[in-house]
Amino acid sequence: MIRSMTGYGKAEEATADGKLAVELRSVNHRYGEITVKLPRQFLALEGELKKRIAERCKRGKIDAFVQFEASAGGSYLPQVNLPLAKAYHDAFVSMNLHFGNYEPVPLALIVAQRDVLSTQEMTADLEKVAPPLFTTLAAALERLEQMRASEGESLAAEITGRVAAVTGLVEKIASRAPLAVAGNSERFRERIARLLGDTQLDESRLAQEVALLADKMEITEELVRLRSHFQQFAATMQLDEPVGRKLDFLLQEMNREVNTIGSKANDGEIAAMVVELKAEMEKVREQIQNIE
Repeated sequence: MIRSMTGYGKAEEATADGKLAVELRSVNHRYGEITVKLPRQFLALEGELKKRIAERCKRGKIDAFVQFEASAGGSYLPQVNLPLAKAYHDAFVSMNLHFGNYEPVPLALIVAQRDVLSTQEMTADLEKVAPPLFTTLAAALERLEQMRASEGESLAAEITGRVAAVTGLVEKIASRAPLAVAGNSERFRERIARLLGDTQLDESRLAQEVALLADKMEITEELVRLRSHFQQFAATMQLDEPVGRKLDFLLQEMNREVNTIGSKANDGEIAAMVVELKAEMEKVREQIQNIE
C-alpha cells in the first residue's frame, strides 16, 4: 500500500487530572526525523513517545505536540513564604507605630508584596499519566496514518497513470527502432556511394560497416531492462511496506536506460520520444518524493 509522507492527526482525552491533547504533523523527508514537544513534567516520556511514533511512521519529518490542560488547581500549587510575610508584617507594624497609626496591617497588603506568594508546578505521576497519554498518541497516529493512506491512494493513481504513459512511449520506441536502424543503414550506403562516385564499392566491406552501424544503434538490451524495471516497479507498488526509496532507485535505473537509448538511437523520432519520456519520468520522480 502506497502511503504519503504528508499528514495530520490529532486526538484528545479527558483524565481525572485534566485534558490531554496530542497533535501530529508530518511532511516529506529523505529519512525519518521525529521531534516531540511536551510539557516539562512529561519530559521523561519523550523517548517512549518517539519510539512509538517511529514504529508506525518509517519516513518523513514528524512533529509531535503534547498539551496538558490541568483541572482547576491541579497543575500548580500556591506556596507561601511565611518568614518573608512575617518580615513584611513586622515592617508595616513598625511604620504604623512610628506614624501613630494603630490599625491592623491588612493581609492583602502583605500578600501583594514580591515573593510572598508564588506557585510551584506539580511533579507529574508518570505511572498515572503515561497510559492515557499513550492512548491519546495511538489515536492521533491512527488519524495521521488514515490521512497518509488516503493521500497515498491519490499518489498511486497518479503514478500508475504516468508509468502507463511511459510504458506506451517505450513500446513506440521499440516499434520504431528497426525502422531507424534500416533508415540509417540506407542513408549510410547512399552517402558512401556519393563519396566514391564511379569507384567500385567493396560490398563485403560496406556490409561490415553497415553491420557495425546497426550494432551501435541496437537498443534491444536497454528495452529489455526497461520492461523488467517496469515489472519490478508495479510489483513494488503493491508491497505493504514503505516503498519510496525502492521506487526512487528503480526510477534512477529507468532513467539510465532511457539516456542510453537517446544516445544510441540516432533517430529524430526516437529522440523526440525520449524527451517526452524523460519529462514524464521527472513527473513520476516528483510524486515518488512524497511516498513513505
